[in-house]
Amino acid sequence: MHPRSSAPGDAWPPAGTAISEVELQELRGRAGVATDICFTISDPRLPGNPLVWVNPAFERVTGYTVEESVGRNCKFLQGPDTDQAAVTRLVGDLAARGSSAVTLLNHRADGTAFWNYVVVNSVIDRAGELVGFVGVQTDVTARVVADAERAAALAAEQSARQAAERAQAVAEAARARMTLMAEATTALGASLDMTELQQRLARLCVPLLADWVAISEVDETGVVTSITCEHRAGEAAREPTEQMSAQFLGRRFPDTSPTARAMATGRPVVVSGLTAEAMQPWTRGLHGTPVLDDLGTGSVAAFPLTSRSGTWGVFVLVRQTPEGFDEDDVEVAQDLGRRAGQALDNARRYAREASVAETLQHALLPELPTIPGVLAAAHYTAASTTASVGGDFYDLLPLPGRSVGVVIGDVTGHDITAAAAMGQLRGLLRSEAWAVDAPDPAEVLGRVDRLLEVLGLPVMATALLLRATPPATGDPHGSWTVECANAGHPPALLRTPDGEVSVFCDEHGMLLGTGMSQERPARTATSSEVPAGSQLLLYTDGLVEQPSAAGSAERDIDEGMDRLGRLWAALPRTTHPEDACRAFDDLVVERSDDIALLVVRLGTAAG
Repeated sequence: MHPRSSAPGDAWPPAGTAISEVELQELRGRAGVATDICFTISDPRLPGNPLVWVNPAFERVTGYTVEESVGRNCKFLQGPDTDQAAVTRLVGDLAARGSSAVTLLNHRADGTAFWNYVVVNSVIDRAGELVGFVGVQTDVTARVVADAERAAALAAEQSARQAAERAQAVAEAARARMTLMAEATTALGASLDMTELQQRLARLCVPLLADWVAISEVDETGVVTSITCEHRAGEAAREPTEQMSAQFLGRRFPDTSPTARAMATGRPVVVSGLTAEAMQPWTRGLHGTPVLDDLGTGSVAAFPLTSRSGTWGVFVLVRQTPEGFDEDDVEVAQDLGRRAGQALDNARRYAREASVAETLQHALLPELPTIPGVLAAAHYTAASTTASVGGDFYDLLPLPGRSVGVVIGDVTGHDITAAAAMGQLRGLLRSEAWAVDAPDPAEVLGRVDRLLEVLGLPVMATALLLRATPPATGDPHGSWTVECANAGHPPALLRTPDGEVSVFCDEHGMLLGTGMSQERPARTATSSEVPAGSQLLLYTDGLVEQPSAAGSAERDIDEGMDRLGRLWAALPRTTHPEDACRAFDDLVVERSDDIALLVVRLGTAAG
């Protein structure tokens, strides 16, 4: 069959005709002969799976004639440099009656090498029998290179690549160390909480430096007071880590252990190739148990945690493999240990200072006096984010004329100066409240403000001052008269005996200590009649400046006051002021500021 001629633009085959099956088979055969792609057919039913047909392109590419090729297995193209793993994969794929595609280094008839991309497909007849393999081979070599030149070029390229890869690995390792140190500086400098810092250090080490880590703190006698563990298996390793910790808490490390040696010498101690027998002298009750096997203990590196006054702890890196830690690992871990030791030492000193500061703060606040007709309770909580004392304060004091003074305030700042200023301000308020008989709260705040200015005291504060006067003697159902003046402080909340909660004393004036006492209008006070049995809640802004209930970081004071009011309305009417303070403390999500609370119940004149 010959191709039919056609005029330019005519479709082939002509419209209305069709190629017969015989013509189609002949066209396929001619295409296989005319193409530049090598085609081969082998017969697996014959011994050795020999070639039974190759096309002319195969002869041109390989240099082997049909006569030299047919009857032989195609592996005659292979040479000593042919990748036998690829050949094995090809043979395995075809043994499974599938298809395979590999690139092999083959050789032509003249001995020159070329890269051959080989695709072989199995041919299955209708009866399901394997009757042949059809191979498509493509020369993918840009040029033919002599064996010696090719080997030299490939060796040089490989050597250069390996050198570049080694340099890249070194550079990446250096970048990784720099990144780790940068992360450590940020992570260890962002908190003063001892437990959180130890957890951050552990997470920095695992899994980058070790499979698991144990960070131990000891007291002045060397007794282990705390252990923080982190394992790459996470929660799945909780039980063995707890069992391990239980063997060392409350005891000194054995003298022969890497931890004790590191603490005694102040230098890292690295031990590789660990066995159960080698660890027996310093694993206490863990010997003979599966704990260390469960954790994986092949090699350890112990690093002391030091402070200005000496070594107070140790952190131990553990790898499951016995190869141990190289010099780079030790150098990185040692640097990390120095940074962590400083941060942890700062946290330890902060914890001691915070305890002293809170004790000092409580010492500056008064014990609430017993006043007839009044039941009161107060709570103070220091912020957890600072070791400094704060300026939040409260007071309850008897006044002339059977009245009761109720005060709450907040001096700006969180330091010793703020605490001292708070003590001075509380003293001035007490003094001026007794300066004259029955002083108006606004008058008291005005006098105090002028005194701060005259005396040059560096105090700026908010304050809420109430004067509550009981009903006349013998009138158990009378109302209390409550006068109030507000110097920029959050309003009080009033809860009447029927359980209704409302905002009380919300008319703000200027803060105390602004230095403008003579340049502004006189302070004013409000007066209200409050039923006997009512309760007043006074608080500082730390109680209501909390993250929203929806999880937002924003602190909406109005939303905080609304939550506070709803909680108080939900408490039983007979709730004692002390219990109310504890309930209000449950609203605190973040202790980012000091909190002072004062709850006062106004009863009858007789109590």
